Amino acid sequence: MLFKEVLYLVKKDLVLEWRQKYAFNGMLLYVSSTVFVCFLSFGMRSGVLDAPVWNALLWIILLFTSVNAIAKSFMQENRGRLLYFYSIVSPQGVILAKIVYNTLLMLVLALICFVFYALVLGNPVDDIPMFLLSLVLGAIGFSTSLTMISGIASKASNNGTLMAVLSFPVIVPMLLMLIKISKNAMDGLERSSSLDELLTLLAINMIVVTVSYILFPYLWRS
Repeated sequence: MLFKEVLYLVKKDLVLEWRQKYAFNGMLLYVSSTVFVCFLSFGMRSGVLDAPVWNALLWIILLFTSVNAIAKSFMQENRGRLLYFYSIVSPQGVILAKIVYNTLLMLVLALICFVFYALVLGNPVDDIPMFLLSLVLGAIGFSTSLTMISGIASKASNNGTLMAVLSFPVIVPMLLMLIKISKNAMDGLERSSSLDELLTLLAINMIVVTVSYILFPYLWRS
């Protein structure tokens, strides 16, 4: 039953996004314009970016892309639609569907951002599969964490500011580990050197999903 609810809600979000396309197209415009500004600011001046700067800029772009994309998860839902969902589906289905949809959205945006970023500013990555794994884990981590935070922030009046404040202590440790993993992949180090960070990120993602599954019904009833 829960699987059918999640599947239905994810399909609903995909259909709405396909019809409107304003959110996805807006994120594509944001990514492309930000990468182009980075090229004008750094690439044309020095010709080639240093690897740490290249890596940091990419994750900064992905971080703000995820915040802008996922912030709309619950904020764009009007009260009438939420009341309708309250009567036909379980809160666990709602939060899991939002997490799945935001994860799919972030995976697509992260891949597009990396390809466009590498084409414009070069690709100094030595271990491409490991770097792509860090992008996948980053997309999943940002989606799982920010989805629940978006649900909490949607209950407040100044939800944009509240989401930024709540997401900071959650995202920063995750971002530091992702930067280290991707830097190791860029340098071509042994994959075992990033094993601890990979396991930690997987554990964080599982914990966040579990906590969201348990606590979201209480937030939903409020």
